[in-house]
Amino acid sequence: MSALIVIGLVVLAVFGAPLFAVLGGMGIHNFSSAGTDLVVLSEEHYKLATNPHLVTIPLFTLAGFLMAESRAADRLVRVSRAWLGWLPGGLGIVVVASCAFFTTFTGASGVTIIALGGLLHPILVKERYPENFSLGLITSSGSIGLLFPPSLPIILYGIVAGTSIDDLFVAGIGPGLLFLLVLGVYCLWVGRKQGVVNTPFDRKEALVSMWAAKWELLVPVVVIVGIYGVPGLTTGLVTIGEASAICAIYLLLIEVLVYKDITLRKIDARPDLPKVIRESLVMVGAIMLILGVAMGLTNYLIQERVPMILLDAIRGYIESRFTFLIALTIFLLVVGCIMDIFSAIIVVVPLITPISAEYGIHPVHLGIIFLANLEIGYLTPPVGMNLFISSLAFNKPVVALYRMTLPFLLMMLGALLVITFYEDLSLSMVEWLRPRNP
Repeated sequence: MSALIVIGLVVLAVFGAPLFAVLGGMGIHNFSSAGTDLVVLSEEHYKLATNPHLVTIPLFTLAGFLMAESRAADRLVRVSRAWLGWLPGGLGIVVVASCAFFTTFTGASGVTIIALGGLLHPILVKERYPENFSLGLITSSGSIGLLFPPSLPIILYGIVAGTSIDDLFVAGIGPGLLFLLVLGVYCLWVGRKQGVVNTPFDRKEALVSMWAAKWELLVPVVVIVGIYGVPGLTTGLVTIGEASAICAIYLLLIEVLVYKDITLRKIDARPDLPKVIRESLVMVGAIMLILGVAMGLTNYLIQERVPMILLDAIRGYIESRFTFLIALTIFLLVVGCIMDIFSAIIVVVPLITPISAEYGIHPVHLGIIFLANLEIGYLTPPVGMNLFISSLAFNKPVVALYRMTLPFLLMMLGALLVITFYEDLSLSMVEWLRPRNP
């Protein structure tokens, strides 16, 4: 009977049952089988509710939705094009930079592809970028930015893994810049090879575009300087929870009262604030519900020593740290291909953190490895999420997108290996900033 219940839950998951229902069902079944009172599931929700970093999830989510629903994308693309468009392949770099900035705050690559794809694709084609390159670049850049603060996946990972979110924010900057550099260099090479049209640098347009987007360009400055201060001058001024509140209120004021892209109530075609708040709360509610039941299931796995059993099994085949990292990379790429990043964090992280610790992997570095793999997993055939979103957005066969994104995927995999095996890329800035933190 026990095996049938497990099989039934797996079948429900395959056919699209809500993840919280599947995880909750597994938790109830496992605890009942072990003779443990089901109140333990409620206790996990209570522990989650008392987590001091929990407030950052709804606040940063709201901030991301405010940017996604406003015309921030248009202003950011204009700034990037004015400052970078003069380079050979500069428009490609504009795509990478704009997508990275946007994804950092929305936390969802699909939103970036939909919000920026329709704007950027015609411009790329008009300036003689090859069609395959243009679609491959937009699809690949959709997940760029998940390693930069205040990315929601970083916050969620820190909560689930019990790792310092402040340290993860800093640790992600170097690896995130490496991804930007790799794609940017490729854009320069393609631009020079294809002889694409460049946008001459216009000092007036550069200053005007920056002035028009000044309030949104200040958002990362407000968050990062607020949390960490200015090295050598000031220490951090606020906690991460306070920074999330400042960020949300700041964006609400500028998008509603300054730019007026979002209205206080439904009066025309512009998005209204109640709708934006409602949509962000639906996403937050889904994350919270899944997180609560998943932590209950994690409690059972720890109680039954499942991570230690897996570790013992792995040790029989993998002895070295190097081999383990290779195996972990392959495993996480597969996970990123078949699961969205939020579900993967909640389900997989509790299993791999104790195993990785046994192989001497720093917990902050593990977080960056995990998120970098999941970032690339969005592009990994056959079922990477970005591939299907672009297929729908641009009306292209998903198999064609496999070919279009392959060069970008290979370059990002090369960068991933550097991130995985060069630990200092993640940790050096953390160590540099740590003595300056209060």
